[in-house]
Amino acid sequence: MKNKVIFVTGIDTDCGKTIVTGLLAKYLQNIGKKIITQKLVQTGCLDISEDIIFHRKIMKIALLEEDKNKTTCSYIFKLPASPRLAAKAENEEINIEKILNSTNILLEKFEYVLIEGAGGLYVPLNENITTIDYIKSNNYPVILVSSSKLGSINHTLLSLEAIKNKRLDLTALIYNEFPNKNSLITNDTKQYLQNYLKHNFPESKFYSIPGINKITDFNFEFDEII
Repeated sequence: MKNKVIFVTGIDTDCGKTIVTGLLAKYLQNIGKKIITQKLVQTGCLDISEDIIFHRKIMKIALLEEDKNKTTCSYIFKLPASPRLAAKAENEEINIEKILNSTNILLEKFEYVLIEGAGGLYVPLNENITTIDYIKSNNYPVILVSSSKLGSINHTLLSLEAIKNKRLDLTALIYNEFPNKNSLITNDTKQYLQNYLKHNFPESKFYSIPGINKITDFNFEFDEII
């Protein structure tokens, strides 16, 4: 089997990308796949990517050598901002070839590489390239993570429209029910998005992950996602 990269993006910041990436990695691991996660760029952090650390906690494994030597996250910046601005604050510029090289190194050892993005699809990586540009240039299949936050339905539809316009392969839309502050909104948005996907992306999967506290003890079955 040819090794596969899947890009996990979201409708915005804090929508649940890290949790979904960790759960998907755990699922693939549990069914016997050699899997590793990668973080596109980590901001608001020092040393090892905090999102990579959380992936490993969900997967219930120790940090890997690829985590310690920064292969799983080539760029880590202190400022909690867009990758472009966080890099600029440290007098750096993100070189996408460095990120791509890290992915290729991981593909030599692992069957699947799950790349978690930073923020949404149009977050700038440098002066010329956004996240969606990077996805398109590499023809990565996409998993889009949405949430139950008020206003998420608009952000989700805009993201799906961008995916459609760029002619990207949408593997799945995953609806994160956390924080579920209003069950009426949560359930209605879930139903609406599920129907929207059925009519506009009929080949794509829809999953809904319930809001839970002990995420590291939670297992989710992503049937037919690979």
